Amino acid sequence: MASDLGTRDKVFLLRLARQTIERRLAGEPLPAPEVPRGPLTEPRGAFVTLTKGNELRGCIGHVVGIEPLWQSVRDNALNAALHDPRFPPLEATELPQVEIEISALTPLRPVASAEDVRVGEHGVMIERGPYRGLLLPQVPIEHGWDLQTFLDHTCRKAGLPAGCWRDPDIRIQVFSAEVFSERELLGQR
Repeated sequence: MASDLGTRDKVFLLRLARQTIERRLAGEPLPAPEVPRGPLTEPRGAFVTLTKGNELRGCIGHVVGIEPLWQSVRDNALNAALHDPRFPPLEATELPQVEIEISALTPLRPVASAEDVRVGEHGVMIERGPYRGLLLPQVPIEHGWDLQTFLDHTCRKAGLPAGCWRDPDIRIQVFSAEVFSERELLGQR
């Protein structure tokens, strides 16, 4: 189980994400911070979400903890800013209007049925064969979705038809996330 993050850890990660994007856009080397021991050095999945004017501007992450949390945040900050295929790369002139949000994930765990998914508490991954879709726990809350709508959208994200979550061949996994943003912790944006 992943350790909970303290306020200091969250502020560290938010500043690291912004500094990483700033440096890359300026053509400078990426930050190589001194990372305090503890939760930031544990392998943990993380997503970095960028919004501009309350509109999505980029969101990329790792579901599984393949590297220390601080490194996952740094890598995914760059990917969200420059490599989200849904958006053109972020321009340096846009960065002052961008808010950063981080979702630090717990490990995935299978559920016996869709009824075990808790809207607002769980993020969901739906898989069938090579198809896989994931939505973070905050997404259904932001859109006012009920459980069925949340699962339907996760199916669509996987490239599968809505309602596929009822199929016995579908694998449903859930996770939780510690979600925090610059606005919440730094009073910015």
